[in-house]
Amino acid sequence: MWKKSVDALRQIWATKEVRKKLVFTGLMLLLYRLLAHIPVAGVDRTALAGLFGGSQLLGLLDIFSGGTLANFSLIALGLGPYINASIILQLLTMVIPKLEELSKEGEYGRELINQYTRLLTVPIAILQSIGMYALLRSQNVIGFLEPLQMLALVVTMTAGTILAVWLGELITEYGIGNGISILIFAGIVGRLPVTLGQTAVTLETLNVFNLLVFAGMGLLVVAGIVFINEASRNIAVQYAKRIRGGKVFGGQTTHLPLRVNQAGVIPIIFAVSLVLLPSLVGRFLEQVPNAGVAYAARSVTAFMNPQGWAYNIIYFVLVVGFTYFYTAVVFNPVKIADEIKKYGGFVPGIRPGEATANYLNNVLNRITLAGAVFLGAIAILPAIAQAIFKVPTLSLGGTGILIVVSVVLETTKSLQSQLMARNYEGFLRTGV
Repeated sequence: MWKKSVDALRQIWATKEVRKKLVFTGLMLLLYRLLAHIPVAGVDRTALAGLFGGSQLLGLLDIFSGGTLANFSLIALGLGPYINASIILQLLTMVIPKLEELSKEGEYGRELINQYTRLLTVPIAILQSIGMYALLRSQNVIGFLEPLQMLALVVTMTAGTILAVWLGELITEYGIGNGISILIFAGIVGRLPVTLGQTAVTLETLNVFNLLVFAGMGLLVVAGIVFINEASRNIAVQYAKRIRGGKVFGGQTTHLPLRVNQAGVIPIIFAVSLVLLPSLVGRFLEQVPNAGVAYAARSVTAFMNPQGWAYNIIYFVLVVGFTYFYTAVVFNPVKIADEIKKYGGFVPGIRPGEATANYLNNVLNRITLAGAVFLGAIAILPAIAQAIFKVPTLSLGGTGILIVVSVVLETTKSLQSQLMARNYEGFLRTGV
């Protein structure tokens, strides 16, 4: 197995186009990590480290910023505004006919929706910049800023977000895999040494048995993620024989794979972006002079504590809901049924057309339930593990592991497809 892995790496590096993509992706990641360590002026680093070290909420937010928020760097907001804009656009696609039509127009429609997402990212980034300043100001991490200084801070953070999105899109276009996911992956991996260092301090409170159980649970989580990501239900599709010009076409049987987890890691990212919002707004409003508003804000913050049952139940429900929502966006049973019917195919025992679409929809709903419940369980597993093992520094493990494993699997598949394409090209040239 080791020899096969080495041979695969050699083949990857020996392929010129793939090597270029890998080098480009590596350079973009290096640039992103360098930008993540260029701090914004006027921030108390010691107070900032203490604030993030003692807040699971801000730790979660730091993960989805790509690991840049804890440093309050030039790209402190990371990809959060872009993710929020994507959520809003996808929700609007379901209710605005014009956007729904665009989403069905293939590459052109997707590119136009992406452009709208980029434009919407700017005002969201501005609002989040102001909100983040207010939050850090209330915690005495950053001092009072004059209007021009405040404007410079907002412009810097907004420009940093646009730069991060641009780097992600460059990776998607010229590199390997999905650029946005890879940047989040890089942020999680980049924070890993810090997390392990913090964990080493708390290991004294763990006995050997609990540590072994915790390690076994981690291995089971990784195995479960791989299993669910790769699992699929194969629907048999048979094509009728057709005779054209004396030649017989069709007549073969193939399979339509329906993945258990069609949505990937997207539901987790969408859900955490929404579930963190009440706590962030509550922390901001806690400092207002109005006693009633401040009391309500403190109540919301306490109710949505990441270690509390309410937060985790809402988080679980949001993950399940977004899994179904995103699956409906990326997989259209009616369109698939029409394509099967168009080329003379049918599912054995099912009438072509509407009946096939209903059958595919029913199967998809059943298998998506398993994927949605699994994702929801992974999302709240850190809170359960923290309650059992009392290791707060590892409380972000489930979500982080899910993203890391999913991105690794997707990137591996992208590399395999690149190699297969190059091999087929070489075969075709030889045949000619």
